[in-house]
Amino acid sequence: MPDESPLLDAGTIAQWAVDAHTRTVELVQDLTDDQLIGPQLATVNPLIWEIGHLAWFMERFVLRQACGEDPILPFADSIWDSSAIPHDTRWRLVLPSRPDTLAYMGEVANRVADRVTNRATTDVVRHFALYTVFHHDMHTEAITYTRHTLGYPAPTLASLPGRPGGTEAPPAVPEAGTGDVEVAGCRYLLGATRSQPFVFDHEKWAHPVEVPGFAIARRLVTQQEFADFVDDHGYDREELWSTPGWEWRRSVGAAHPVYWRREGDAGWSRRHFDRWAPLESDLPVTHVCYHEAQAYCRWARRRLPTEAEWELVASTTPDQVGGDLITDRRTYPWGDGWPGAEHGPFDWQLMGPAPVSGYPAGDSGHGCRQLMGNVWQWTSTTFLPYPNFERDAYRDNAEPWFGSRKVLRGGAWATRARFARNTFRNYFTPDRRDVLAGFRTCALER
Repeated sequence: MPDESPLLDAGTIAQWAVDAHTRTVELVQDLTDDQLIGPQLATVNPLIWEIGHLAWFMERFVLRQACGEDPILPFADSIWDSSAIPHDTRWRLVLPSRPDTLAYMGEVANRVADRVTNRATTDVVRHFALYTVFHHDMHTEAITYTRHTLGYPAPTLASLPGRPGGTEAPPAVPEAGTGDVEVAGCRYLLGATRSQPFVFDHEKWAHPVEVPGFAIARRLVTQQEFADFVDDHGYDREELWSTPGWEWRRSVGAAHPVYWRREGDAGWSRRHFDRWAPLESDLPVTHVCYHEAQAYCRWARRRLPTEAEWELVASTTPDQVGGDLITDRRTYPWGDGWPGAEHGPFDWQLMGPAPVSGYPAGDSGHGCRQLMGNVWQWTSTTFLPYPNFERDAYRDNAEPWFGSRKVLRGGAWATRARFARNTFRNYFTPDRRDVLAGFRTCALER
C-alpha cells in the first residue's frame, strides 16, 4: 500500500469496486444453496439475499443516482431494498438463482469500474463509488461472522498469500504492551474534518470536547483474563452487572462467552467457525457483548473507555496533550501512513485474532497496542449524532440507530485496511455477541 491514502485516485477506486465484488464472491463460493439461505435469525441475513443487496446498493447509488442510468433489473428494488423490505421477509422472497445473482453482481462491479475511470466522470460518481465499496466492506465483515454464527467452515480466500485462508501470525512480543498509559486532560477535536477524502455521516463533523485525564490499558483484555472472571462466578454475581445487563444475562441464560464450552479438567475451549480448540490465553477475548464487557470491568475494578478517550489516545502523541485545543491528529494510531501488514491483522490475514502482544509497529503515539485491526473495542459511549451531524444520501446508515446502540472503535481481523481510520464509529446494540468485538479497559477515576 502507498504511504498516502489513494482515495482520490480513480484507478484505485475502480480496482476497489471490482475487488469488493471478488471478495464477496470468495466468501460464499464454497457454500451450498441451502447454506446460502440458512436459518432465520435476528442477527443474520440470508446470504443469497445479502450478496444481491450489495450489488443493488452499488447500482442504485452509482449507476442510477449518480450516472442517471436505467435499472439493470426492473424488479431489483422490490427484492433488495433493505429500507423497504423487513428483515424477516427476506427469507420468503422469490430471488434470482445463484448464477443469475452472481452475473448481476459482476455486471454492476464492472460497470462501476468503467464509469469511475471515464474521463468525463464527476467527483459525485467517485464519491458514491467509494461509499458503496465501503458498504461492501461492512457487509463482507458481516458475512464472515455470519459464517461463524452458523458454524460454517472458515472461508478460503484465494487472494490471500501463504496458507489457505490467511498467513502465519507474526511473532508476539511478550515483554510489550502491559500496564496503563497515563493521558493528561485536554480539549480535543472529536470526529472527522472536511479535509478527509471520505467519511460517513456519523463521523461528521469534528467538534471540541473536554477530556479529563485518564489511564487506559496498553493492550486488549485477553481470553485468559476473561476466563478468570468467568471462573470467579462473574456471570452469577448480580452486583457486577448493570440492571439491563443482568436482565439480558438472565433472559438468554448466559454463563460464559457464547462460543466457549468447558472441557472438564482440561478447562475452556473456544469455537472458531466450525472447529473447537483449547482456549488461547494470549488472544483477545472476542464475541462478547457490551453487557459482558461492562460486567468484567466491574469485577476487575476498571471501566470501559469513552469514545473520546479512545480516539484521543489513538490519534495523538503525549507531547500534544495538556495544552490548547488539539487539532493536529493522526489518521491511524501509528501515524498517517496507509495500514500495512505490519500494523495489524486486517483483511483476514490470519482468519482470526492475533496475540495481544503482536504488531508493535501498530502502536499508538501513547504506546497502546492494537487499537486498530484485531478486534472491535466496546466503549461506554451511546451512539448519538455529533452536534453538527449531516445525514448521508443513505438515511438508514446511522440516523435510525441513534440512542439504541453503543459505539465500538478500531476494527477487527476481517475489517478491510482501506476502511479503517481513527474517526470511524461502529455501533451495535449492547446485547450483540456475534460481532468481532472485544475491549480494553481504563482505570477508575482517582
